[in-house]
Amino acid sequence: MRKILGPLLVGLGAFLIVVAILGLVYAPGAVKKTPLGTDSTTYLSGQADRLSAGVRPIYALSITKSDDDASTEDVAVFTNAGCAVFDEGQDPQECVDAEDDNALALGTDVFATDRVTGEAVDSDALPADAVPHEGLINKWPFDAEKTTYTYWDGLTKSGVDAVYDRTEEIDGFDTYVYRVSIDEAPIEIAEGTPGTYTDLKEVYVDPRTGKIIHQTDDQQRYLEDGTPVLDLQVAFTEEQQAENVADAEDSISGLDLLTKTVPLIGFIGGALLLLLGLFLVLTGRRSKRAA
Repeated sequence: MRKILGPLLVGLGAFLIVVAILGLVYAPGAVKKTPLGTDSTTYLSGQADRLSAGVRPIYALSITKSDDDASTEDVAVFTNAGCAVFDEGQDPQECVDAEDDNALALGTDVFATDRVTGEAVDSDALPADAVPHEGLINKWPFDAEKTTYTYWDGLTKSGVDAVYDRTEEIDGFDTYVYRVSIDEAPIEIAEGTPGTYTDLKEVYVDPRTGKIIHQTDDQQRYLEDGTPVLDLQVAFTEEQQAENVADAEDSISGLDLLTKTVPLIGFIGGALLLLLGLFLVLTGRRSKRAA
């Protein structure tokens, strides 16, 4: 029995050590990628004043879907549809037609991102008329840093600075807060109608996964002569924040399992089995020589 068990334990121990090494070396690169199969709706609420008609409550939706057929091992392709709507108690909350008097803003976007860095990239899968994007769009990179990132702004259609500002807790969960400040940038208020746009965003990011946990937006739009067109403040709902925290915690647990727990068990268990197996092999040889 010892003759068989010793080599078996040596082989099993070596196998566990190899698994542990793979967990340290290979697993982070394999699992720290933007996941595909995305089909999510982000809910926001706030208030807005359109054409100085008075402040009214609003809701906003951001609907993001990944195109898994067009995506690759390295690039994720997404479609996003967004809207802001005066809240008249609609149930369910959903985007409306542009002709609806309650419609504040409607838009769609198609883009591709690097699945590791989260930054916008070119892709042959994008439509020919797709607007070239720059910087981060719908998530930060894994292991985000306290630094300045380029962040895509859809209204100016350009990359702007997202500057690390502070660390703040949301439901007991630590996030990095990045500030995006835009001052009187030229935009089109409507087709053929030029104007300017001022905005202050704060984006709350889980640094481990790069997931956006919370976001606030305070923006104003003006005609060229300075006439105010829109004054809007909107943020993720509390329910949305709680859901995002739970999702981030699940993702972190999965990362830790593959990159920390599995290697730890592999090294400890593998070393013990290897030593035990070698002991049985060596003592078996001594017993044979003694006989």
